[in-house]
Amino acid sequence: MRPPPIPIPPRWMAAAVAIGLGIAGAMGGCSANASPPSTQASGAPSLPTSGTFDYQLGGTYDSLPDQQGRIDIVVRDTGAAPLTGAYSVCYVNGFQTQPDEAADWRDHTDLLLHDAAGDLIVDPDWPDEHILDPSTADRRSQILDIIGPVIDSCAQSGFDAVEIDNLDTADRFPDIDRTGALELAAAYVDRAHTKGLSIAQKNAAELADAAHTQLGFDFAVAEECAAFDECAAYTETYGDRVLAIEYPDTLAEAGLDFADACTVPDRPPLMILRDRDLVAAGDHGYRYDTC
Repeated sequence: MRPPPIPIPPRWMAAAVAIGLGIAGAMGGCSANASPPSTQASGAPSLPTSGTFDYQLGGTYDSLPDQQGRIDIVVRDTGAAPLTGAYSVCYVNGFQTQPDEAADWRDHTDLLLHDAAGDLIVDPDWPDEHILDPSTADRRSQILDIIGPVIDSCAQSGFDAVEIDNLDTADRFPDIDRTGALELAAAYVDRAHTKGLSIAQKNAAELADAAHTQLGFDFAVAEECAAFDECAAYTETYGDRVLAIEYPDTLAEAGLDFADACTVPDRPPLMILRDRDLVAAGDHGYRYDTC
């Protein structure tokens, strides 16, 4: 997730309310060499459970600096190319609009969430993003007509998987129809699997069991699970197939440092520290560490 400028609080801090009940009605350490991807029931390549992981939404680079070597697993934005030789995950914003896509949605405002006065709702943490409204089957179909090709493009570019962001919008925006949001999530899972991609649940720890067993998500991308004491919620469901990212500022607010994060019970083996802005290696502020 691209982080907002400080002092706007990051969006991933907003997921606090469980939506697991609603879904039922709707439907160690890192090693230097990655384990070879296996194939799961969907036919898509499974996330490796070892290797060197990096999260590159703010800028791409092909190897880690300071002799840390090759990257085996990487998450990159939709517009970036996958990393040759690595298990590459494609970031897709599945429940909100992207900041640079306002013009693309001007003819589709009926698919966006409005307030009681009829004005478009924006994410208070991300004021340049509107919220998708999946409340009806017709709206979900039209949203999939727009987001589906983005997922397809990830497959066409050679990515192995997609992560779908903002699964927690039904918690953060009470006007969203929860059942519709979960049905849209299931449609994204089906679309990804049809295209030969694995698909990741992004955050929303309370939803992990249902997202995996009922919606069909294959693995998880978890931001700040150590800082918020959520790591077990992911690893109890997905085992080692969890990509975990911690940020220095939130760890400090929790009274932790990254060494502490690496010792939390049930932490994902693939856990890294990144700078809040996720800048490219060599840029000012770049930080990277691994357990």
